[in-house]
Formats: sequence, structure tokens, C-alpha cells
Amino acid sequence: MPRLSEHTLLRVSGWAMIIFVALLAGFLVHLLVISQLAEHRSQRLLYDEFRTELASGTAPVGQVDVHGDLLAMGAPVAVLSIPALGVTDTVVEGTSGRALLSGPGHRRDTPLPGQSGISVIYGRQAAYGGPFRDISHLQPGDTITTITGQGTATYQVLDVRRAGDTAPAMPSATSSRLTLVTAAGVPFASGSIVRVDASLEGRTEPTPQPVLRLGSLTHAEDPMASDPSGWLPMALWLELVLVAGVLLVLALRRWGRWHTWIVGVPVVILLGIEIAQQVVLVLPNLY
Repeated sequence: MPRLSEHTLLRVSGWAMIIFVALLAGFLVHLLVISQLAEHRSQRLLYDEFRTELASGTAPVGQVDVHGDLLAMGAPVAVLSIPALGVTDTVVEGTSGRALLSGPGHRRDTPLPGQSGISVIYGRQAAYGGPFRDISHLQPGDTITTITGQGTATYQVLDVRRAGDTAPAMPSATSSRLTLVTAAGVPFASGSIVRVDASLEGRTEPTPQPVLRLGSLTHAEDPMASDPSGWLPMALWLELVLVAGVLLVLALRRWGRWHTWIVGVPVVILLGIEIAQQVVLVLPNLY
């Protein structure tokens, strides 16, 4: 088998490095710019949809919709406001990585905010707007407000919990508590979780009979879980990157260096942008 010359090896290494840098650039563009814009657009559409449901009296008050069907993943279920952090977001149903692309997500096997029991809401720390990036800065006494199909509920922060901390005891079986959950530590690098517990101030709303019980959700909806739906698309996009690399090599021989990079680098950056969304899905859902 003939050996490649040193000059050829250097050229191939250079091409591979340029492709890698272009992919990395696409990933960063998606993470820092496009994902933020996508989350902002999703929030605007979700808020308009939820406001319409509130006006028509069809906003969900439990795990099923007005037709008795289980709420779709990603359906708007509440508006969450944290004045101390300047956060106002529409909460969607579900806590998988895909559901959390649109904003904070309500854990489906817990009651909605304002109802008796512990309502749990997950939010990303950094990607797609990072709506919960600063919840660890909340102080006891800070207020959190939610709006659901049953009205407005005001919570008061009790404490901020980290790994190993004990959850505060519930005063009674009919009391209501809200728990916010996100990743802690260095963004995209830490495996720890921070939780904020808040107690309802005022009347508890009626709680419909649950369809989904605690422990009935898939692993993808647990904290720091990966969404397996991202693996196949990511593999397909990576295959396209390999195809693009081969085409770039062929184009270099036919068109020359500068013509190839002018056409090829933007294509590779776009592939990096598409791969980035799938990477976010397979990373822990609270990132």
C-alpha cells in the first residue's frame, strides 16, 4: 500500500482542522445566538396560545385537556413570574430535553401550580435562554407567581437546596408547594442540581384526579436526563459532515482552494448549527 507524502498529510490535516473549526463555529452560533432567538420566539407563541386558552376557559387545570386526552408534551400550562430575577416565562407540559427547548417545563406526574401537593418545574441553566440560570440567587421571602387555568397563585421562597440538603417538610397534605429545578455549577460541565422550594401564600385550588402517578414517567423526563430522540438525527447529520468533507476534497482538486472554502465553509457551519440542536438534546435536559 503506497504511503502518503508528508505534504499530502499536512494538507489533509489542514482540511480536517478547518472543517472542525467550521463545525465548532456553527455549534457556538447555535448555542449563543440561534437557540436564544428560537426560545424567545417559542415563548412568544406559547404566551399567545395560553392567553387565548385563558380567555376562552380552555386552559388546562390538570393532566388532561378539555377533551379528556392527556396533555401533549410542549403544551402551555402556566405562566411563571420571578420578579427578583426579572423572569416571566410560559411553562410547557413535560420535562424532556425536547420539551425544555421552548422554556421551563412542568413535571407531568406532579400537580399544577396552585394545587395541593408539590408542583415541580424544570428549567435550563444555559442553553435556549437559560431561564433558570439565576434561581440559586433567590432568597427566602422572595415571591414567585404563577397563572394557570385556575387563576393566580403566589408563592414565597423557603430555601435553596443543593445535593444532600433535606427538603422542607410539608405542613399538611392539602398544602401547596412549588419546586424549581435546574443544573448547578459551571454551565455544560456540572452534574449537580439546585432546587428552590416555595410555599403557597393563600388558598389551594382543587386538584383533579391524576392520570400519571409518581414514577410513571420515562427516564428522559428525570432531572439531568438525556433525550434519546436526538441520537438518530445527530448520527445522520454527522454522516452528512463526512459526505461534505469528501466533496470538499474533490472540489479542492477541481475548483482550487479559495473557491472551495468560500462555498464549503458556510455549508459546514450550517451543518454544525443543525448538529448543535441534537447535541443539546442528548446532553442533560437541565443544561
